[in-house]
Amino acid sequence: MSETAERQPRVAVVQMNGRADWTGNRPVVDALLDRVAEGGADVVVLPENLLAMPADPAELVSMAQGDTARAVEDLGDMARRSGMWLVAGTLPSVPDADDDPGRVLARTLVIDATGQIVAHYDKIHLFDVTLPEGRESYRESAVFRAGSEPTVVDTPAGRLGLATCFDLRFPELFRRLVDLGAEWFCLPSAFTQATGRAHWEVLLRARAIENGCWMAAAAQVGRHADGRRTWGHSMIVDPWGEVLADCADTPDTVAVAGFDRQKRDRLGRTFPVRDLRRLR
Repeated sequence: MSETAERQPRVAVVQMNGRADWTGNRPVVDALLDRVAEGGADVVVLPENLLAMPADPAELVSMAQGDTARAVEDLGDMARRSGMWLVAGTLPSVPDADDDPGRVLARTLVIDATGQIVAHYDKIHLFDVTLPEGRESYRESAVFRAGSEPTVVDTPAGRLGLATCFDLRFPELFRRLVDLGAEWFCLPSAFTQATGRAHWEVLLRARAIENGCWMAAAAQVGRHADGRRTWGHSMIVDPWGEVLADCADTPDTVAVAGFDRQKRDRLGRTFPVRDLRRLR
């Protein structure tokens, strides 16, 4: 077998303390991608709210026109320069059907190494919750409209199933992605500090284990312009549930891991959970 055939695909996650606008975030993303490129990666997953974490989330609606277009152009340039695929999630995007002008889509773009958009995913599950004891309340549906279609796409690291943040709590989505051929999942996120402390790692590992897939979760971390604190701990988890990389609570950092396809194949043969499913 040749050296090329033996090489494990490598995936990176980027963890950021998101600024209030793309002007603040662009140089951070650029510098972090340069760091990833030095370490070698085929695909890079970027966090949720990549464009901006503004003081008022409603500002994302007005940003969905010019700001998002500029960010998409910049990200295409970054992909071409680095020679890496980017999972750019999420950017506020105007729906194709302009029947709800007060809300936008939370859209993740998959950009190939030539800078071309090859797939997109619109976040399906919106974070409309009040945390226990009423400490924090969120209503994403005030700004965003929900997507409806699961998305998979072939990448240099294998067939990717896309999900975003709150989607993590809905295992049926990930099962659907596996039925569509997904070998690994991405999860751009901005988990709150409270929910992240309680549930982040256990849910990431559960989704990886029950589906026999890798999970690459890229997260926001720290305090943002609206006062919100996010958990961080961007992770790469293998199909057995082993945490291959954890960015802890370090702002503006990266982690890279290889995907051992032979290990996944062995697990599929000796521990064939997916093949033993009876309820479909």
